[in-house]
Amino acid sequence: MPHTTAFARNQWYVAAYSHEVGRELLGRTILGEPLVFYRTEEDGTPVVLHDRCVHRRYPLSEAPTRLDGDRIVCGYHGFTYDTTGACVYVPGQKRVPRTARVTSYPVVEQDSLIWVWIGDPALADADTIPRAKHLDSPGWVTVRGMEPIDADYGLLVDNLLDLSHETYLHGGYIGTPEVAETPITTEVDEGAGIVRVSRHMDDAECPPFYARSTGIEGRITRWQDIEYHAPCLYLLHSRIAPVGVVPEADGSDPNGFHTEITYAITPSADGKVYDFWMVSRDWATDDDEVTEFLRGNNHTVVMQDVDALNLLQKTLGTERTGYQELSINIDTGGLAARRILARLVEEGAKPVEKVQ
Repeated sequence: MPHTTAFARNQWYVAAYSHEVGRELLGRTILGEPLVFYRTEEDGTPVVLHDRCVHRRYPLSEAPTRLDGDRIVCGYHGFTYDTTGACVYVPGQKRVPRTARVTSYPVVEQDSLIWVWIGDPALADADTIPRAKHLDSPGWVTVRGMEPIDADYGLLVDNLLDLSHETYLHGGYIGTPEVAETPITTEVDEGAGIVRVSRHMDDAECPPFYARSTGIEGRITRWQDIEYHAPCLYLLHSRIAPVGVVPEADGSDPNGFHTEITYAITPSADGKVYDFWMVSRDWATDDDEVTEFLRGNNHTVVMQDVDALNLLQKTLGTERTGYQELSINIDTGGLAARRILARLVEEGAKPVEKVQ
């Protein structure tokens, strides 16, 4: 696999958590584009602008740049921009140059996530953003974090679509022998850009991640159902129950535990990716000790992935030209994701036909 995956630009990407965007300016780079985020004063609507002043390219997310109402005042020479990116003031003259404008990007706040569109704004359709309603629904508790990784975002997609690595990389946390030993089933909806990978274990060891948080003792039935919405959103519907407990058709069971693992896979730049991770549960929702255990334990698991992918990126960068990669059955989902991402990149590179 090449260690740089091209970006699909005409797509929605998670750029931040809702709680990260406020009246303090936030800078973040998405698909190589430096962005600045803030909320309007009156109704709190998120705003996303290009994070470089048109004058001398000073980052608008950096001090002493500040907000004056809903306008950004550049901290270098005072160039001032409104929420559309139009410059409304320059120092020393009344006439504002016609070209004094920074790009404003389509932005949607949904399910406690801030989604941004980097491509052609005319193609930005909020209805195409995949849902993760559990992130801010009543009856659910979510722990979350974000780790930047110095690795290609395609490597993170591979990692998350092949959970057999849990047995080896995450042993003692979420991995048990049964994860790697159990065959997977894969379904691909090429048109919708969705890959589903399922692994159902009828009799498995209960890993510490679940044993300590649920109190289950002994063997478990364990379901891992992945739903990847290319290019950004990854959902892992995880259910465990004591061996012998059969879940209802809707996945519910009073003796089972339903956990939603959510990742947003957002390319920052070539060879860099933001790893947004979330663990949501609808059980023991009032137990702060469980919440903190899941937060700390999952952060440890994420950092194991971060270290592995940072190392893998460096390793791939030293490979000889023309090296051959070996793939097996467990890679079916990841290979399907690569095909879909390649298609999305190609479609985004085509010129948009204008309707007369």
